[in-house]
Amino acid sequence: MDLQLKDKVVVVTASSKGLGKATALEFAKEGATVLLSSRNEATLAQTVDEIKQLTNNQHVYAKTCDMSSVEDINALFAWVTAEFGGADILINNTGGPTAGGFKDLEDSDWMAAFEKNLLSYIRTTRAVLPHMEATNFGRIINISSSSTKEVIDGLILSNTFRSGMVGLTKSLAREYAKNNILVNTIGPGRIATDRVAELDQIAATRQSVSVEDIVKRSESLIPIGRYGQPEEFAKVVLFLASPANTYMTGQSLIIDGGMLKAL
Repeated sequence: MDLQLKDKVVVVTASSKGLGKATALEFAKEGATVLLSSRNEATLAQTVDEIKQLTNNQHVYAKTCDMSSVEDINALFAWVTAEFGGADILINNTGGPTAGGFKDLEDSDWMAAFEKNLLSYIRTTRAVLPHMEATNFGRIINISSSSTKEVIDGLILSNTFRSGMVGLTKSLAREYAKNNILVNTIGPGRIATDRVAELDQIAATRQSVSVEDIVKRSESLIPIGRYGQPEEFAKVVLFLASPANTYMTGQSLIIDGGMLKAL
């Protein structure tokens, strides 16, 4: 299938590693112009070089951006507009919020998670919509979490703000479908990333068991029997964010190997 991405400008936020990096790599393989962002300049530069080498696509660029900073987000998209004319495709991604239950968190934790994990997506979307409306084309993917379908114990911040993402997605999808701007949310289940490894370590410490025990327990709940790989998640993002997707919008999908029960 031709995903029709060779003439598209794609912004992937928080993309120096993990799901963001895997997604940027898949877009580069398809010949898109891919713009990465991350807080860590050194890691970001290394990722850009790696993607160029793996794909032989030289249209891969990067700019540092802290997704909790409105100034950084504004600077990122001013650069996108000035250098590339605007973004045709936006992949909204951030690192996960602080782990913890209700009693573990202060107002500052809630505000930081809101700024980073929900308001950032609102700000980036606001930045790309004028170009998408003008060209009558746009695809926005909001990367969330399986907590949008079933809450995860010890991750109350994620449970709260990822669910807000679903409402944002459905509202945007209905409002901008007339402009051929399709918006979807995609959440990972147990995908083998540094974030999941961190959460597994937290769970192991809390339960006084080994990380291997936590992984085995999690894998036993996944019908496919293993954690997913970042590229498996990224390939789903790729299709829904491409011009090949012409009719799916406003949806919240989970890539989890069948782990979650039907709701």
